[in-house]
This record gives sequence, structure tokens and C-alpha cells, in this order.
Amino acid sequence: MTTEVILHYRPYESETTQLPKIAEKAIQDFPTRPLSRFIPWFPHDGSRLPLKPKRLPPVISEEATEDVRQYLTISEHDIKLQSYDCTVDLLEFQPNLKKKKHLIRSHTLNEQTNSGSLDEQSEKRKRHKKRSWSVSLPSSNCTENIFPLSEKLQDSLKALNLHSFYRARWTIEHTICNNQTLEDIWEKLNRIIRCNELPSCNATIQRHLGQIWVFCDVMYCEYVGGLLKGRLALTGKINLFVHKYGLIFSM
Repeated sequence: MTTEVILHYRPYESETTQLPKIAEKAIQDFPTRPLSRFIPWFPHDGSRLPLKPKRLPPVISEEATEDVRQYLTISEHDIKLQSYDCTVDLLEFQPNLKKKKHLIRSHTLNEQTNSGSLDEQSEKRKRHKKRSWSVSLPSSNCTENIFPLSEKLQDSLKALNLHSFYRARWTIEHTICNNQTLEDIWEKLNRIIRCNELPSCNATIQRHLGQIWVFCDVMYCEYVGGLLKGRLALTGKINLFVHKYGLIFSM
């Protein structure tokens, strides 16, 4: 039994001699292994079946069998007469290499244009993306000028049974920015934190609330609060909050 194979290849293929070998391997029959002998799970002596169908099998007449055979013969003949070429209207299979180069060049230009537009969009996103967190690095230089906590704050800590290593939060409202915007205060605060002038601090801006939150340890809270009011030129009170305890101090 012979099989007719039509092999399409691009005119600029480098190794055309390997293509027939690849096609020959592709149409080879898959290796099969002999099946083991089937042993039924029920005792079978050939005289009777353990399961008996309720109805008799359908009977196919000789006329119906002949009609099916003729239909299959006609359909096979029609398939053989058809000439199907899957490479019609595909420029890359044409012998004109200039068209191929033009296709590759236009495809490359489209990719470069798309990548350029994506880069511009990502740069715009980065430009409009605003920093919302700032974290200080651990440093012991700024802890030399820290004084003990005031008696008022110490009394509050004793009443609430709070340790000096509890984290507290200073809240800066937009109403005390002294003719400055909240973004101006946030930029100044970032510079202070980057210079490690605020010990154990991290800060975040809550733009939807119009607030800036500065987190620090309770032992440094008065030092941090005084530095915030002085360096940021804040007018009015700033409040100190502790999680689950609420407002515990103001200055």
C-alpha cells in the first residue's frame, strides 16, 4: 500500500534534503505491542452467556449494505479527485524573496512600534504613580539627643500598661499644614526619613483621608513628634494613636 504525500516547503529553506526524511517518519505507523489474552472475570464455557440482552440485535438487509458500500466508494473517489493546496495566497511560500523580506521588515516595524508605545505607556504610569510609603533605616546616630518621656506620657503608659516598644502613630491632618499642601509635607517628610533623622519610623500618606501617618516606637514618640512639628512647620496639634487604645497623647 502506497501513500501519496504532497510536501510544501519555503523556497529559502536551508536543508531541503532533510524534509522528505522528516515527512517519511511522520507518516510511519506507530509502534504497537501485542495485547494480552483476555480472561473474563466470570466463568465461561461457551454454552451460555452470563448476561442476556432483552432485545435481539438489529438486522441489516443486503440492500442497505450495498447502498452504504456504494456511497463510501463514491466519496473516496471524490476525495482523490480534489486537489487541495494549503499554501495558496501565502506569500512566504512564493519564490519571490523580496516579498518575504518586505513581510519580515513590516512585521519587525510593527513589533518595534508596539513595543515603543508600550514603553511610553509604562513611563507615563510610572510618572503618575505616587509614592505612598517611606521607611527609615536602622541607625543609632539620632538616638543620642532623645530625652526621657514626659511625666504626662509616662502616666498614660502606666495606666494603659503599654510597653515602651509598642508602635504608635502620629497623625498629621491637612488642616495643620500651614499654607502647604499635603504633598509638600509628604515630600519634606520623605527627605527627613531618607536622612535617618527619625528613629525606627515608617510613614504612609492617606490621600483619600487627607492625612499622613508616621509610625514609631513609643519610647521615641515625643522626640519624633517635636521634630515633625519643627521641621515641617506644622500649626496646631498632632495626635498620637496606639492600636486598640486610640488617642493617648497630643502635642
